[in-house]
Parts: sequence; C-alpha cells; structure tokens
Amino acid sequence: MRVVDTSVWIEWLIGSALGKNLAAQIPAREQCLVPTIVQLELSKWLTREVGEEAADQMIAYTQRCVVVPLDTRIALLAADLHRQHRLATADAIVYATALEHGADLLTCDAHFTALPGVIYVPKLA
Repeated sequence: MRVVDTSVWIEWLIGSALGKNLAAQIPAREQCLVPTIVQLELSKWLTREVGEEAADQMIAYTQRCVVVPLDTRIALLAADLHRQHRLATADAIVYATALEHGADLLTCDAHFTALPGVIYVPKLA
C-alpha cells in the first residue's frame, strides 16, 4: 500500500519531467491510499489553477482508489507527529494515514525527508 502525497499528484497532473518519472511509482488504484485531506488539497489547487471541472475529474479518479477518511485514531497520531516532527497539520495527517495503514508515503515535499517509511523524490531545481 502507498499513500501518494499531494505534491506528487500535482507534478503528475502538470506533466512535469518529475511527474512523468513519478507516474511509474503511483500504485494501482486498489493499492493507492488517498487521505481525504489530499482530496481537499487537490480540489483547492485544481479549482484555482485549472477549474472546477478538472477538480471534479481528479476527485472522481481518487474515489476509485482507497479513500481514507480522517478518524480519531489518525487525528491523534497526526497530533503526535505534528509535535515530534514539526509537520504542518495537513502533512501530519498524510503521514499519520500512511503509518496507520502500514503504507509507505511517496512525496516531493522536503518536510518528510528523514522520516521512516517515506519515499522522498526531490523536485528538480
């Protein structure tokens, strides 16, 4: 199982060189965990950058993956991770979701660099 962070989805959606390379690391839908906070971030970004129709299409795509809602267990783990690693709230929720489900996390976000279970692929300068 793998959680794909918003940063990876955005690179994939814009068709960047990095996004094209990352496409091979995005798992099949039944192995792809999508935290609801990632759906929120994608919807916000796509609506702002491309439009509502693109946002709706991407959310429909993620709904065919394994959507993981924010529940109390994940929220409390995220609070601990926020304190331990100084992660932003959304990042802590994404990481907590991966840990709670025994999944790895694929990300381009440097905040996750040294954390266990993270596959960090830096953005090209």
